[in-house]
Amino acid sequence: MKQSILALVLLLAVGCNPRLISPTVDIPPRFAYQSGESVPLADSAYQATEWWRVFGDTTLNRLITTTLAQNNDLLVAASKITQAQQSLRQLRSQYLPSFSLGREVGISGQPTTQHYAIEPAASWEIPLFGSLRAATTQASAEVEYAQWQYRGVRLSLAAQVATTYYTLLKYQRDLIIAIESSRLRAQTARLTDSLFVRGLATGLHREQALSLLYTAQADIPLYEQQVRQTMVTLTALTGSSVQDTTIYKQLEITRLTDSPSIDIPVGLPSDLLYRRADVASAYATLVASAAKAKQARIARLPTLMLTAEGGVVSDDISRLFKGDSWVWSTLLSFAQPIYRFGALKSQERAAVELYNQALYAYRQSFITALSEVESALVEIATTRRESERYRALIASNDRISTLTRALYGNGLASYLDVIDAERTLYNTQMEYSNIIAQQYLAYIKLYLSLGS
Repeated sequence: MKQSILALVLLLAVGCNPRLISPTVDIPPRFAYQSGESVPLADSAYQATEWWRVFGDTTLNRLITTTLAQNNDLLVAASKITQAQQSLRQLRSQYLPSFSLGREVGISGQPTTQHYAIEPAASWEIPLFGSLRAATTQASAEVEYAQWQYRGVRLSLAAQVATTYYTLLKYQRDLIIAIESSRLRAQTARLTDSLFVRGLATGLHREQALSLLYTAQADIPLYEQQVRQTMVTLTALTGSSVQDTTIYKQLEITRLTDSPSIDIPVGLPSDLLYRRADVASAYATLVASAAKAKQARIARLPTLMLTAEGGVVSDDISRLFKGDSWVWSTLLSFAQPIYRFGALKSQERAAVELYNQALYAYRQSFITALSEVESALVEIATTRRESERYRALIASNDRISTLTRALYGNGLASYLDVIDAERTLYNTQMEYSNIIAQQYLAYIKLYLSLGS
């Protein structure tokens, strides 16, 4: 008989694990657009690093430090970690014995009788077939999920601040170009007006010069507006009120430097499994889903409950603590679900499907991570080549504009040549400013996609 019971228990223990697909991903040996050799990063690289310091901008460092200290979204993410940890502690306590103390004073019956009782009790649902381990695994995975979510919010906030900051520098550079172009066009307009007075230029040339000047002047308020709006966005990211002008006073913004060249050890594609917050979060969700599926299977198996009660009971309060007033009882109950119209089986199948969904999401998160890294590497290489060509193009167009104005002042070039040269130079400068900003943003995207 004992051997039969033991065999039954072993059979149930073997069958308490649902059939789940293994969480594997197809990892390429290296990034397709990576330059140099693929080498694994040091263990210290897996930790959250202050990657933004590679840009060497003290203002950016101060902005991100302020944001990480007081941004409300990050505070919410930190609070969720504490909440998950408390839930884990609460769950563990559910699998420990519970104790209670009952006190009773009653009157009943005809004739009237009195009774008094003080009855402590203890109960314990003995965790069979790994139910405690499965529940703890799920709760621990949820804690890990919250921790990775916090890291993801932290990285995302730093990237948003850096992106907004370099966008601000781009608008400021555009504003400087517009102001400088306006100054040069004002000089050309005065020269044209002087030539018109002396009969060396037509009225059409004069109006065209004024039109160029007004065009440049009209761009100035637009870029001033973009600078102010971007500063407001930057203030909000730091967790400050828009009315708080402290952030404006602290900004010591310099001109956007040309062509940042930063060597980034991107490592192996497998590093993304340990560095990317979204990939790690998806894996934590997968682990929690597997534990939940196991709990659904265990719910179909027997449960064992141990209950113990004792205390003192008497119809006379003066004899309540006498030796003959002591009573106690213990109960060991064994319950096995028999038939619930398929509810438990459907619950298990639903839990398995949730696991499958988490598995697909985990695989897709890794594919997305790979594509984002590759895209950032391509963008860095492309903008680097574009910036080199545009620097040469700006230098050439600047010489053409200077020579054309000089030739026009000596009557050796038409004013149409001056108009064309100035417009080309202005447009080239604006396009170059945009390419430089894109190059900075591409580096930020790379750090973000690497999960640094």
